Amino acid sequence: MIVFLVPTYNEEENIPLLHRNLKKASEGKDAHYLFVDDCSSDQTIAVIRSHFSAHEVTVIEKKENEGPGDSFNRGMKHILETYPDKRPSVVTLEADNTSDLGILPEMLMLLDYGYELILASVYAQGGGFSKTSLWRKVISFTANMLLRTVYEIKVQTLSSFYRVYSFGLLERLHKNYDEIIQEKGFISMLEILLKSISLKARVVEIPMVLRSDAREGKSKMKVFKTARRYIHFLLTFKRKMIKRD
Repeated sequence: MIVFLVPTYNEEENIPLLHRNLKKASEGKDAHYLFVDDCSSDQTIAVIRSHFSAHEVTVIEKKENEGPGDSFNRGMKHILETYPDKRPSVVTLEADNTSDLGILPEMLMLLDYGYELILASVYAQGGGFSKTSLWRKVISFTANMLLRTVYEIKVQTLSSFYRVYSFGLLERLHKNYDEIIQEKGFISMLEILLKSISLKARVVEIPMVLRSDAREGKSKMKVFKTARRYIHFLLTFKRKMIKRD
């Protein structure tokens, strides 16, 4: 079984294409689609319900806008509580169609080889950006280089939403930490990666081209706010991990 976990915030324009892409990627598979909506002010939830049938979709509606990290945390805990017997593979991705679902079969295959966390990487050889500003590329590259150096991380991509998690890894994260994810913003993806590495998870990445031209509307990430959170994370997270150990 596969559960697709997708955080949403004002994505009504992107949902129709996302529906087509997800259905194509999961054809022939036992799949469920879990959306965690971060208080959208548009018709995102209505559009989701109009495209996905009731038996295949779950929508968690939040009462406050708390960021994608909070959405992923809620969604992962929901999956652990709902599917303890089926133990599905968990695919996380953006709602804006920038993730290439064409590489999903390869990502899922790597679970069969014992990997527990598979990252879609724009920095791995063969990956890259399409229709992304130079400014965004420079910030992303610089932040990744700095954080990889500080935390001695071997993989090259740190913040991508598009990943595959084994059910067992999510169980271990839930068992070993107060929350699977505490960071509420985009830096949450670095947090869960570092926690997974600390638990000796087998992590691998495969190349992906990020297709910004497939997105309707603008990215929801606030660049300078996210940069400030990265700086704060650098100053505090390692100390938290030492305290935990």
